[in-house]
Amino acid sequence: MLQGLLSNLDRDRPLIRVRFTTFAVATVLLPLTGLLVCLVTSLLYHYEDATYTHCQVSNYLPSISAAISRPPEIYIWRSCIGLHSAPRYLVAAAYFSFYRGRFAGRLLELLLSGVALLCSVAENTGLVLLTYVASTEAYKVHKYGFIVFIACSLLHMLITVRLWHVIQRHYVSPEVTSPPLRLKPFLRQDGFVLTCLAEILTLSLNNFKCEDGETAAPSWFGSDKSDQTECCLR
Repeated sequence: MLQGLLSNLDRDRPLIRVRFTTFAVATVLLPLTGLLVCLVTSLLYHYEDATYTHCQVSNYLPSISAAISRPPEIYIWRSCIGLHSAPRYLVAAAYFSFYRGRFAGRLLELLLSGVALLCSVAENTGLVLLTYVASTEAYKVHKYGFIVFIACSLLHMLITVRLWHVIQRHYVSPEVTSPPLRLKPFLRQDGFVLTCLAEILTLSLNNFKCEDGETAAPSWFGSDKSDQTECCLR
């Protein structure tokens, strides 16, 4: 009988334990690692095609879309995004469970937590769509996947800033709040604003001025000259 009890305890014991920090870092590193591998591969094996521009000017780096659009880069990128996306659904559910327990008595924050969950799921789904459905295969699906990904990403970022601001203000004692936790909401706000400004600035430079090397900056915000023709106004 004791043997049966011990076997039940061993069966219920988890086979493997992974810290959430390790899990999150590994999940984030997947697309970064895949992107770097794709970039190096595209530069080594088809530099001219990856850096081609319709403006007929020199470009130093391929756009993200160009770097991941040719084999074998496309398979590397899709594999990394597939492995990256599955855990993100679990992380979204984990954050929602955390918010729901923290904001049990606050209706507005509970609603925002639900919206954050929907945004996170939609953002991840949009990323999967625009990754696995190329613009040359189904342009509208790719386009709407990109729009959903960007819009939900920005909205999720704003809601997260709001929720963590409430947590810091009402649930964390100022005496025990560490400087990184105090700075986190402000860093997220600054990051959101800087991202939008950088996107507007680089795309404006790219559209109004075509000179050697100037397409390298906007290319890293996803501007792809191999997918669509862009007019360069002089």
